[in-house]
Amino acid sequence: MMHGRRISPQHHYEWQGQKLLPMPSPERERVPERDLDPERHLVPVPERELVLKNLGYAVAHLKERMNVRLIPEVGMNIAYALRGARTPEDVAAVSGRIVRMDSRVHPVGRVAFGASDHMARIVLTVMKFDPMIRCAANIRFSEEILDVLDEQMLEIRSFDRTKEPPGLKTMDWGVAFCCREGVPDIISDQGAVGKEAMIRMLGEDPQMVTQNILKLSARINDAEQ
Repeated sequence: MMHGRRISPQHHYEWQGQKLLPMPSPERERVPERDLDPERHLVPVPERELVLKNLGYAVAHLKERMNVRLIPEVGMNIAYALRGARTPEDVAAVSGRIVRMDSRVHPVGRVAFGASDHMARIVLTVMKFDPMIRCAANIRFSEEILDVLDEQMLEIRSFDRTKEPPGLKTMDWGVAFCCREGVPDIISDQGAVGKEAMIRMLGEDPQMVTQNILKLSARINDAEQ
């Protein structure tokens, strides 16, 4: 999987604008203020708060810059898990999803832990194969979109809902099926009766996933001009 820049698991990072600023791990929360380096913006932040802040920044960027055509009929969401997450309550997402309102991208609610069981299952399943990959977002499916993602050198894998074994949940099985030989950048499926086709974008953090979505948006915007 082409993840781009790797992030050290020994540090938290806070996204401000377009860059990640290194943050100390929770174990360093009691470091005296005089020992912090102001030029590196080292400020102790609890991990749950940091996850919500980074996810909130990502949602704000998507709201401002994402092409609304990428939002599926059922709505979009982006989820980000705590390190070592085990349950949906350890995964934050947008309450009520992100929807299309006229020509605008509209997050229905705030970011919160336990906000999306569906997206949480995707992230938790992915983390079983690579615990560094803690973020996922879903966008509208089309072959044209997949072609653009392929041109961006992102690894794409897909699953067929009609081959889902009985007794298993689709996302648990489908995501695991695509991650057997390593976690890809993109997981897609062409839907089924009553189920919308979907593309899921994966990454280590909301910044990585959002950057890939916005690159895709820029390509769509150029094509529309």
